Amino acid sequence: MTIAVAAIAGLVVGSFLNVVIYRLPRGESLVRPGSHCPACGHALGALENIPIFSWLALRGKCRSCGAPIPIRYPLVELLTSALFALAMLEYGLSVASVAICVLGAFLVAMTFIDLDHLLIPDSLAYSAGAVGIVFAVAERTVVPAIEGLAVFAALLGAIYLATRGAGLGLGDVKMAGAIGLFIGFPTALAAAIGSFVVGALLAIPVLAAGRRGRKEALPFGPFMVLATLVAAYSPALLYEPGAIYQQFLLRHFFAR
Repeated sequence: MTIAVAAIAGLVVGSFLNVVIYRLPRGESLVRPGSHCPACGHALGALENIPIFSWLALRGKCRSCGAPIPIRYPLVELLTSALFALAMLEYGLSVASVAICVLGAFLVAMTFIDLDHLLIPDSLAYSAGAVGIVFAVAERTVVPAIEGLAVFAALLGAIYLATRGAGLGLGDVKMAGAIGLFIGFPTALAAAIGSFVVGALLAIPVLAAGRRGRKEALPFGPFMVLATLVAAYSPALLYEPGAIYQQFLLRHFFAR
C-alpha cells in the first residue's frame, strides 16, 4: 500500500514537474496562469489534468485546437512515479525515502531542462541545495552532506576551470553540490566518478554515429543524473566494481 501511494504521489508530482520543465527556463511563473495549451491558450479543466489518463483520453491532442501534446508529458509522470515507488521499496517509509523522492523529482526536472536548453537554472540548483540541507539536519548527517557537497562540486568545478566552461557549465557544478548534500560522502565521490564514466560511454557512440559534431555541446546533466540515481538506488553497483578491482590487486600483486 505504501508503494502504491508513493507511485500515485509520483504521478502528481510528475505532472507539476512538466510545468517546471516548460516554464522555469522561460522565466514564467509556476503558479499563474493555470495549466493551459501553449498553442491556443485553452485553460485545462480538472478532467484534462489527470496524470497519464488525460493524455490517453485526449489521444495526445488538445481538446480545443487539436495541437499535439508531446509524449514527454506522460513519460515524465511515469518516470517520477517509478522513482517514488523504487525509493519506498528500497528504503521503506522513512526520512531517507522521502529525501530520495525529492531528489528524484529535482533530477527529473534538471534532466529535461538540460536536454532542451543546455542549462541548469540557478533557482533549481539553489532550491535543491536548500532542501538537501533540511534533510541532512533531519537525518543528522550534516557532516557527510557537507563533505558530499564539497567533493562533488570540487571535482566538477575543477573540470569547469580546466576547460573554461567547454566541458560543462557552472550550473552543473552548482547542481553537483546540491546532489552532494542529498547523498553525502563517500557516495558523492562515487557518483562524481560515475558521471564521467557514464558520459564517456554515452557520448562516444553519439559522436561516432555523427549525430553531433565534436564542437557541438552535449548536456552533462543527464550523465550526472544517471550516476546519481545508481548511487542513490543501488550504490553497490558503484562500490562493488571498485572492491573487486582492489581484491584483484591484493591477490595477484601484493600477496605473499
